[in-house]
Amino acid sequence: MGSLTFKKIKFEHRKQKVIPMRHFLLRLGRYFLFCGLLISLSILIGTLGYMFYGKLNWVDSFYMSCMILTGMGPVADMSSANAKLFSSFYALYSGIAFLSTTAIFLAPIFHRMLHILQVEPSDQITN
Repeated sequence: MGSLTFKKIKFEHRKQKVIPMRHFLLRLGRYFLFCGLLISLSILIGTLGYMFYGKLNWVDSFYMSCMILTGMGPVADMSSANAKLFSSFYALYSGIAFLSTTAIFLAPIFHRMLHILQVEPSDQITN
């Protein structure tokens, strides 16, 4: 099962032909879904944390976690030490998660561009 999953995310080698556009769009869709799940999970963690530690209602917690995750900054003051610690660690996590998600989503696009530049013109698949 692990090798099957690995083959789904593995890019083609530089000596292989460029995959057809249809396959590329399917690959891009899988990466987009993975990124969406990562962002949703991050927002859920932030919302629950701000509800529990920050004593905010669910709308304010959701708003706060979205603003932190996108790098816009906090919108509510954290009064307790636990809330401040959670907010600090969630902000650190959010920075890493946002940059990682961007890199994951852009990886197949950059790979395709570089792969097209490296393949011999006679080896390319015409769409």
